[in-house]
Amino acid sequence: MALSASSSSSSLLRSSFTSHELKAPRINSVRLLDQCSVSKDSYSRKRLVKAVCAELKRSNSIVPLAATVVAPEVEDTIDTEDYEKLAKEMEHASPLEIMDKALEKFGNDIAIAFSGAEDVALIEYAKLTGRPFRVFSLDTGRLNPETYQFFDTVEKQYGIHIEYMFPDSVEVQALVRTKGLFSFYEDGHQECCRVRKVRPLRRALKGLRAWITGQRKDQSPGTRAEIPVVQVDPSFEGMDGGVGSLVKWNPVANIDGRDIWNFLRAMNVPVNSLHSQGYVSIGCEPCTRPVLPGQHEREGRWWWEDSKAKECGLHKGNVKQEEVDQLNGNGNGAAPTNESATVSDIFDSQNLVSLSRAGIENLSKLENRREPWLVVLYAPWCRFCQAMEGSYVELAEKLAGSGVKVAKFRADSEQKAYAQQEVQLGSFPTILFFPKHSSSPIKYPSENRDVDSLMAFVNALR
Repeated sequence: MALSASSSSSSLLRSSFTSHELKAPRINSVRLLDQCSVSKDSYSRKRLVKAVCAELKRSNSIVPLAATVVAPEVEDTIDTEDYEKLAKEMEHASPLEIMDKALEKFGNDIAIAFSGAEDVALIEYAKLTGRPFRVFSLDTGRLNPETYQFFDTVEKQYGIHIEYMFPDSVEVQALVRTKGLFSFYEDGHQECCRVRKVRPLRRALKGLRAWITGQRKDQSPGTRAEIPVVQVDPSFEGMDGGVGSLVKWNPVANIDGRDIWNFLRAMNVPVNSLHSQGYVSIGCEPCTRPVLPGQHEREGRWWWEDSKAKECGLHKGNVKQEEVDQLNGNGNGAAPTNESATVSDIFDSQNLVSLSRAGIENLSKLENRREPWLVVLYAPWCRFCQAMEGSYVELAEKLAGSGVKVAKFRADSEQKAYAQQEVQLGSFPTILFFPKHSSSPIKYPSENRDVDSLMAFVNALR
């Protein structure tokens, strides 16, 4: 994360200053103090300044909660209702208007969270407001070389110094020594993200009253569909501590990804070179890869978990619990919640056959079929199924009258256990080809779900 102007907290404690001389402390400034003391001279401002002292204790694997910083006196709590009202008022405001409001309201106590991807648009918007701004970033130690190069480019382009937050070295060492460098491929990415991303972010936010993110509703329809443009952060604490002590701004929440890219091109903003290699959503090197045609942008992240929520925990407050259950596949086989039951069905076409449980059971048992079948096992709430809907419907239209039946089978909820045991469901979507003269279906092995690739698969087997 980065700053346009900064000075160490110790220098603030040593000298007096006016409100015009106050510079933002670095988010990651850490001093081990037995107690906090502020000189009388430092109270020459109209607003009192207090030292926020973090208790730097280690409990098992928990890293220090925050850095010692000097922060302006603020109200004890943030009025949640005020920000709900503000979010409604600014629902149709432009990203530039929202950014200007955020920087005006919080000044030195707010910072932009920068990941090294298309969220560079936030920095451009901040520059266009003409106001001072701060930027910070999480250096997990596992980023692509191109991302580090991009950080350097951004610093030079905007004349800023990005404030980098690093994971606790003791925690990283314990994780790697115990489970190896790539344990996330075996037991999921959450533990690694918690050590390398979530806890460093928690420390950074303890030095702020507000932060600015690049979250968009269209990034993850299943988990980010209800992001407001501003909210009281439901997950993290700010410098004053406690629930409601941090405000989260999402200036591009309502902006489509294509419009973000149109803005970047129009303003000649530098971008991460990984984007030209097919990367859309960019994270750590071992957990990010280019997106293939027909895939949703988040499908390039943690691809071995593509039936699960593609979230690392930084924005968990924007994920509803029932959505988490859905995206985790309702592992216990329970029926979906009432809300998920109302999700509109997908793959609707007169050229597609909708199979019932009895229908797919009969199809699986047949050893001699009159024609081959192509069947997608899907869940309508799955954003990856949604992303390939256009390709699959177009394929069905092209195969109409060709002698190949194209079908769908909803395999979530109470059908999931059956689909896993009997028809090779691994994750959503799973595509199966049932040949004419074999009872065993053939699973489509690729994640390339564009029409041409799917057609090549069918033509090779029919």
